[in-house]
Amino acid sequence: MRSNIVKIIIAVVMVCVLMAGAFSGGVLVGWIVPDRVKALASAPTLAPMMPGNPSEDPSPEASPTPTLPEQNLEKNNNNGPQADTPGDVQALFEPFWEAWQIVHNQYVDQPVDDTVLMRGAIRGMLGALGDAHTSFMDPDQYTQANIDMGGEYEGIGAWVDPTGDYLSIITPMPDSPAENAGLKPGDRIIAVDGDDMTGIDGNLVIQRVMGPAGSKVILTIQREGQEEPFDVELIRQKIVIPNTESRMLEGNIAYVRLYTFGDKSTADLRKALKDVMAQNPKGLIFDLRNNGGGYLITAIEVASEFVGEGTVMYEEYGDGKRDTYEAIPGGLATRIPLVVLVNQGTASASEIVAGAIQDYGRGQLVGETTFGKGSVQNWLELKDDQGAVRVTIARWLTPKERQIHEIGLKPDVEVIISDEDIQNERDPQLEKAIEILNK
Repeated sequence: MRSNIVKIIIAVVMVCVLMAGAFSGGVLVGWIVPDRVKALASAPTLAPMMPGNPSEDPSPEASPTPTLPEQNLEKNNNNGPQADTPGDVQALFEPFWEAWQIVHNQYVDQPVDDTVLMRGAIRGMLGALGDAHTSFMDPDQYTQANIDMGGEYEGIGAWVDPTGDYLSIITPMPDSPAENAGLKPGDRIIAVDGDDMTGIDGNLVIQRVMGPAGSKVILTIQREGQEEPFDVELIRQKIVIPNTESRMLEGNIAYVRLYTFGDKSTADLRKALKDVMAQNPKGLIFDLRNNGGGYLITAIEVASEFVGEGTVMYEEYGDGKRDTYEAIPGGLATRIPLVVLVNQGTASASEIVAGAIQDYGRGQLVGETTFGKGSVQNWLELKDDQGAVRVTIARWLTPKERQIHEIGLKPDVEVIISDEDIQNERDPQLEKAIEILNK
């Protein structure tokens, strides 16, 4: 009896997960524009070195819990038919239950933990999709990811990607312990305080890296181009996540930098643009370097400040359907000569904006090839506090239907910042942008 009950419970959970993947696209469509809901362009998957995601994926707490549609096991058009009837489902899962019974009957360490096995099955199912951005969080991990930090937290100050084999740095935040210690985009954290992080979920590694301001953490870094890992010692600080920075440069050129695509980013950007545009600049530099992305609706709003009309992006689902996002009228900088600064830390929502500007010839991209995060994820909370599933539901395309996922955007003018430039506090990318606008 107990075995049958357990089987029923696990089967229900697994079907719910399967249905979540099948129908989450339709759920998300209804969220995005009408109520300014925070659908993810992301990213993350891009996450800050803190619980939740300021980027690719919105902070999970910001997303309403969707109501799943009724079960509708139709055939898909990808890699074979899904099960049509309860009998087909039962036959499909016979090998699973056979393996389940073998473990319970023959595994050396008894009794086994059925909940652990069930969660492992979900992880294995999602891992079989081969998508680093589709994953499972158990209840403890999901609770930690839902902590509301209110734009402040204590840690090292870096946007990170928790979806790979190791937690990796997308970009350090300005004047943060991470930046001051010389961490770079692409750095992988393979150990924390001497503890190997191999096989540890990236979201749990984030918790290890965070800590009280003033405390010390030692990160072992694996960096591309260097044969041996090395240790970096950092002193954690209170981190306040910025939105924008703006100023006038010599030669009457305006400079505006956007750090993330969050709740207040559009309002802060409009304020910054009003301030600099009031000074009648002859050109504008929009800095998206090391901007890890954020909410999809914010990306549309930001792009609309520079692109006056037309399609900003397409969102394409697995069945070939598309949603089209048009520019919102009323942009403040749709005619001024424009240069956009990008680098390998420019990701997700940032790439949506930069891609639209590039496709329309609205401005030149200067810097390095961008990160290449062009997929959309949705978090679906499982019933009865059993954790959550993050599912990639769509990929986005630029107005010219370019896909940048795992490719990135190639700048119109490539400018690399060398180690010598950094040591001498030179910014050749900014210098090139000024040169272009002066012409």
